[in-house]
Amino acid sequence: MSATAPAAGSTPAPATELKREFTLWSSFAFAFAFISPIVALYGIFALAITTAGPAFWWAFPLVFAGQLLVALVFAVLVSRWPLEGSIYQWSRGLLGTGYGWFAGWAYLWTLVIAMTTVALGAAGFLAAIAGIESPSSGQRALIAVGILVAGTVLNLVGRVALKIFLTASIAAEVLGSVVLGAWLLAFHREQPLSALFTGTAGGDGVGYLSLSGPFLVAMAFVGFSFVGFESAGSIAEEVRDPRRTVPRAVIASITLIAVVVMFSAAAIILAIPDLGAVLSGDDADPVSSTLTAQLGAGIATPVELLFVIGFLASFLALQTSASRVVWAYARDRALPGGRVLARLSPRTAQPSVALLVVTVVGSALLLLSLLAADVYTLMINFTTGGFYIAFLFPLVAFVAVQLRRRWRPGPFTLGRWTLPTSVVAALWALFQLLNIAWPRPVYDQRYLDWSVWIAVGVLGVVGAAVYASVRPRIAPAASPDLEAATVSREVPKP
Repeated sequence: MSATAPAAGSTPAPATELKREFTLWSSFAFAFAFISPIVALYGIFALAITTAGPAFWWAFPLVFAGQLLVALVFAVLVSRWPLEGSIYQWSRGLLGTGYGWFAGWAYLWTLVIAMTTVALGAAGFLAAIAGIESPSSGQRALIAVGILVAGTVLNLVGRVALKIFLTASIAAEVLGSVVLGAWLLAFHREQPLSALFTGTAGGDGVGYLSLSGPFLVAMAFVGFSFVGFESAGSIAEEVRDPRRTVPRAVIASITLIAVVVMFSAAAIILAIPDLGAVLSGDDADPVSSTLTAQLGAGIATPVELLFVIGFLASFLALQTSASRVVWAYARDRALPGGRVLARLSPRTAQPSVALLVVTVVGSALLLLSLLAADVYTLMINFTTGGFYIAFLFPLVAFVAVQLRRRWRPGPFTLGRWTLPTSVVAALWALFQLLNIAWPRPVYDQRYLDWSVWIAVGVLGVVGAAVYASVRPRIAPAASPDLEAATVSREVPKP
């Protein structure tokens, strides 16, 4: 939907509606970049293989199966409510304003914290490319702030620039991951296929699969690999024919990511030249060391560039999603300063103020992590658990609404399988949350083992205070039966 164009030579009128400039491909590219196979694999590979051995690979298909059920439910929900803000709007439509507000609050902070940590990940690779060996935490933070600023500029330029970058990133990631994986399997396989069934010395049989066993811990790490598919719904009001387009993008993005990640992970595992060094922890970066050993030292820079592209694409998708959630809140007058945050750029009809606020908050988190290293650890630990907390809000609400026989589907539906799928998806998300947040003894500081729950407590208290301050002003929810062409509501007039 486009705002009315101003007459030539006149001052642009304030935009009150988002433009529908994204297509099926754009929304798919957005969700794909959010997850990013490079970020999904590289971010957890070393942790997972040293914890559970090569057999951790089987956590990928298991987690994918659970997350595919969640994706199917979210596809149903976005088909009914193709509104900016995704989880916030779905939860609000299902069980009311207050419930939806806290669902969005959990999702918003998860996005912002994930955005900050991904920027730091990209900063490490950029430092290596620039020749900075072992960058200090201050240097990494400074580079990460630069990434935040550069990403904001690219986002403010408009949706065309964002679409071009995300499309290029998909080409680089898929070709890089698939081609590298195929080359390793064809010419550099060092381990037998049976290696994929090899665990660690930490346990065999029942012990390997026990509550504190290596495999469940690896599943917690792998949980980070398959989140972000819901982000296609965060830009639903900017997509053409969203009731039919966005559900397809949600399902397609997680499916392709799963195929690429599982293929690449298997190729790297089977190409590791010294598996003992990896399992003992002597090889702290098995992905880079394996590629260097098999393809030569000259591969290092191209691979690092590939990693940078993947991390930057993921960062941009996270930043865009977070800004859209802020804007969706502000449009409903559900945040302090909502009238300002809900403003759209006259030229691009984008939530420019919300983008700037997300950047400022991310920069503040970077500064805070410098002042207190434990804060950064808390952020890292909360990120994965935060997604599953946010997922549980609409999943549980959806089950409740169906049990009350109050559900009316949109164009995309699972038919008679809707209730069973949503029940299993909710149970899966609860299991994975508990698995991720379980306070296993990992850190020297015991409170860090409780970091997910500490973050939930702090954000919950702050959220309750913010909600109490805005509750009297929150606009009523839009009718769930509005057609896609009328779902965009006007920004509140000052």
